[in-house]
Amino acid sequence: MTTAIKLKKATFKHIEAELYCYHDTLKEIDRLRKDIMFCREEVDENVGGGRSNLPSSPTERIGTILLTHKKLQQLETIANAIQLVFDRVPDEYKRLIQLKYWTKPQRYTWDGIADQLHISKRQAMRWRDEIIYAIAEVLGWR
Repeated sequence: MTTAIKLKKATFKHIEAELYCYHDTLKEIDRLRKDIMFCREEVDENVGGGRSNLPSSPTERIGTILLTHKKLQQLETIANAIQLVFDRVPDEYKRLIQLKYWTKPQRYTWDGIADQLHISKRQAMRWRDEIIYAIAEVLGWR
């Protein structure tokens, strides 16, 4: 993993925030999918027009909404990028992600995480940077 590009500070922080709330994002994706599939409420956005452009079959309508729902697409893109990077990184990096971002409540400082991984604080932060940059690259963010 290389850090050839320079991320904006806000992008770096945003990706870190997405890592912190990764499990909440997965829950939100599941909730949105269930709402779309099982909610019977139909919103008529075609005020004053003829027919709707959505298919009349409920299954086709649900499939179309699942594929075109903007928020769902965005959440899935972010979750998939995090999962892809997590699957590809070495085990030590995975442990860093779990200790820093997925342990609630947060028990360790960077020094504590470095001690747990038997590395220096600076090395732990380099690994963090590599992880963040890898996620940014998968997402196509700068």
